[in-house]
Amino acid sequence: WSEQKPEDWWEQSKEGIRELVKDVDKSQVAGISFGGQMHGLVILDENDNVIRPAILWNDGRTAKQTDYLNTVIGKEKLSEYTANIAFAGFTAPKILWVKENEPDNFAKICKIMLPKDYLAYRLSGAFVSDYSDASGMLLMDVKNKCWSKEMAEICGISLEMLPELHESFDAVGTLKPEVAAELGLPETCKVVAAAAVGTGTVGDGMCNVSLGTSGTVFISSSKFGVDSHNALHAFAHADGHYHLMGCMLSAASCNKWWMDEIIRTKEYTKEQENITKLGENNVFFLPYLMGERSPHNNPDARGTFIGLTMDTTREDMTQAVLEGVAFAIRDSFEVAKSLGIQIERTKICGGGAKSPLWRRMIANVLNIKVDRIESEEGPALGGAMLAAVACGVFSSVEEAAEKIVRVTETIEPEPELVEKYERQYQKFAKIYPTVKDLFTELL
Repeated sequence: WSEQKPEDWWEQSKEGIRELVKDVDKSQVAGISFGGQMHGLVILDENDNVIRPAILWNDGRTAKQTDYLNTVIGKEKLSEYTANIAFAGFTAPKILWVKENEPDNFAKICKIMLPKDYLAYRLSGAFVSDYSDASGMLLMDVKNKCWSKEMAEICGISLEMLPELHESFDAVGTLKPEVAAELGLPETCKVVAAAAVGTGTVGDGMCNVSLGTSGTVFISSSKFGVDSHNALHAFAHADGHYHLMGCMLSAASCNKWWMDEIIRTKEYTKEQENITKLGENNVFFLPYLMGERSPHNNPDARGTFIGLTMDTTREDMTQAVLEGVAFAIRDSFEVAKSLGIQIERTKICGGGAKSPLWRRMIANVLNIKVDRIESEEGPALGGAMLAAVACGVFSSVEEAAEKIVRVTETIEPEPELVEKYERQYQKFAKIYPTVKDLFTELL
């Protein structure tokens, strides 16, 4: 289970805003926007009190509800209603879990929102969400950009409980007078719907890989499209178009777990210094420490090392962890390719992107150019860019991305290494199908 108190976000956000603006002319602050956690369930009662702690995006308790949606309601119906199938992290299964396990709390629900929408509500009083993040709730008809009546019915909620939908770059309100006074900001300060575009991944066929706690592959598209197995999420994009997203639940967090908990070191860079035999490792790692979303949709999947011998070294295992994440990202790329999407380069962000070795692995496993950007904190920069569009500083999200996002380095794939990693990936791709039935037995 994974929960947080929305009231804590509010207190900490106010503290963060105060710190950010303490040395600037506060009257110049024109807009506030957010990067969000997606998928989390925040529920309020009729007095706007939080009913229970938010159930977060990486919470895995909803296996039963997810299974009900995918098998009883059926994947075809879900895809027809929302362009997606049920994943344990999505919001709709969480609502069903509360309904089933906490009926008293369910009966009190007056408003349902995502984590960043709660902040927007506290700042402005506007009960809103943006098309992009709302796409991940399994409650929205993504193609037609409206709430799905059928899904609301399935979850036993009314459409009135759901926020008003906007484009990510829309100004949805201004600061409440009492909040403006508390933060020392002008009451004219706009609050923007928001979802992140900070890596500049806007425009047809643009791609971003995020190596954060979770890993995401984000492919923007001018057209709406869904793969036949719904292995990738089909969502509305913050630039007003659409995007496909593959999400793995553990990415840089796999390396953190390996370094901090297993080999007990904080010397991340030092541990990677002696890894030189790329594409030749006999050890493989399945990075499913918290189950997996894309493309397997299996909350029971688990992290797995395979191929260990008496010759296996510490470096081999560290390398396997890094490569396992890269191979799992490639799984999502393969789905995109099956839709006829040609990707020639990707931007990269997140904590894991700081590692030159990992960037090189990604470039060669995916066989595409990898652009490192100046700001590794994509979501926060994206929020600022969307606020700038809403305040009229830029005419479009594309223009904001063009002017603000700067590439500092490009990692080119190396043909010989690409060939080696192709062979390695084909081996990796056979491991999960071979062991997946074991995972349920091991629980």
